[in-house]
Amino acid sequence: MSTTSTPVPGTELLSEEHQRLAAQVREFADEVVAPASYTYDTERRLPMEIIAEMGRMGLFGLPIPREFDGQGKDYLSLCVAVEQLARVDQSIAVTLEAGLGLGAMPILSVGTRAQQERFLPALARGEELAAFGLTEADAGSDAGATRTTAELVDGQWVIDGTKQFITNSGTPITSLVTVTAVTGQRRRPDGRSSPELTSIIVPTDTPGFTALPGYDKVGWHTSDTHPLLLEDVRVPEENLLGERGRGFANFLAILDQGRVALAALCVGAAQGCLEQATEYAKRRIVFDRLLGDNQHIAFTLARMQARVAAARALMHEAAHRLDAGMPFSQEASLAKLVASEAAVDNARSACQIWGGNGFLNENVVARHHRDSRVLEVGEGSTEVQLSIIAKHLGFPKALTG
Repeated sequence: MSTTSTPVPGTELLSEEHQRLAAQVREFADEVVAPASYTYDTERRLPMEIIAEMGRMGLFGLPIPREFDGQGKDYLSLCVAVEQLARVDQSIAVTLEAGLGLGAMPILSVGTRAQQERFLPALARGEELAAFGLTEADAGSDAGATRTTAELVDGQWVIDGTKQFITNSGTPITSLVTVTAVTGQRRRPDGRSSPELTSIIVPTDTPGFTALPGYDKVGWHTSDTHPLLLEDVRVPEENLLGERGRGFANFLAILDQGRVALAALCVGAAQGCLEQATEYAKRRIVFDRLLGDNQHIAFTLARMQARVAAARALMHEAAHRLDAGMPFSQEASLAKLVASEAAVDNARSACQIWGGNGFLNENVVARHHRDSRVLEVGEGSTEVQLSIIAKHLGFPKALTG
C-alpha cells in the first residue's frame, strides 16, 4: 500500500503490512462474500467455494509459521482479517476465527512437533478445518462438569461422550476435532478430588465419531455447527494434546486467544452496522430532509462510532499484548465484553435507522441483529468476562457467584 492510499477505517495506526491485508480482505468481503451472503444464508449452507478462496488467499494460515505452510504473520493479522469479513457476514468470519483460534492454534501452541507437522500444513492452506470440542449439555463455562471420558487401553485412548455447539465440526473438509475428556481424578490441596481434564485430537474419520445433524439456529445460518457423538472412539496414545491432566489450563489459554479474535469479529459487525446506517442516513429523505440531518439520528450514529472506536482499541491492545508475549487474559475479556455489547447495540441502532427495511433478512443489518446476539454468549458469556475482570481486580470469589 502506498503512503498516499487511504487506509481502511480503524487501521490508520497499524503497520503498512496490516493496512494492505485489511484492504485486500475488505475488497474480497465486499466483492465476493457480500453479494452472495443472503443466498447462502437462506440456504443455510457454508459456501465451500468461498472457504476455498480464503484458503488460497492464505487467510487460514495467517499466524501459522511458514515451516508449516502458513503465512508467518502475527495474531493481529488474523484479527484484521476477521474484522473485515465480519462487516458483511459473521458466519464467514467465525468460520475463519474458529478454524484458526480454536482449531489450529491449540496444536501450534501445545502440540508436539510430530502433531504440528502432521496436522498444521493442510489447516494452514485451508484445505482442511479443525474444531475444538469443549462444550457439553452440562459443561461449558463450567468445564469441570465434563462428562465425556477417555481411558488409556493398550496404547489407545478410548473416548465416550457427547459435545454440543461445536463450530466447523461437520464440514466436508473437517479433518479433526480436539475434544476435552475426563481421564481420571486428581487430589486437590484441600483433600477433595476433581476431574482430570485432558485434550485429545480425534480425526473425524475415526470409527465411532459422528457429527449429528446441525442446529436450527437463530443466526449464524451459514456457520457449520453440530452436536457430536463419540461412541467407543479409539485413537493412538500419541494423539494426546499437551500434557495429560492439563486440558483445563490449555482450554483457558485457548479461549483467551480465541476471545481476542472473536472481539475482532464483534468490532467488524459493529463497524458494518455503522457503515450501513451512515450510508442510509445520507440518502434517505424524510419530511423533505436527509434522515441524518435530524439530531437524534446524527447523535445515534455518533454513539455507534464511539462504540466501534472503543471496542477496536481494546481489541488491538489485547492482540498487541498477545503478540508481545505479555499477559493478556484481562485485556482479552475486556475486549470481548465491550466489543460484543457494541455489536449488539449497533445492530439494534442500525435496524432502527433503517426502519421497516431493517426488518428484512435480505438486509445485512437485519442479519447482524440476528447474528450478534450469540456474541454475548459464545467463547465465554458476558458474565464469564465480568468474572474474569473482577478476578484481576482482586475479587476471585466473584467467579463462583
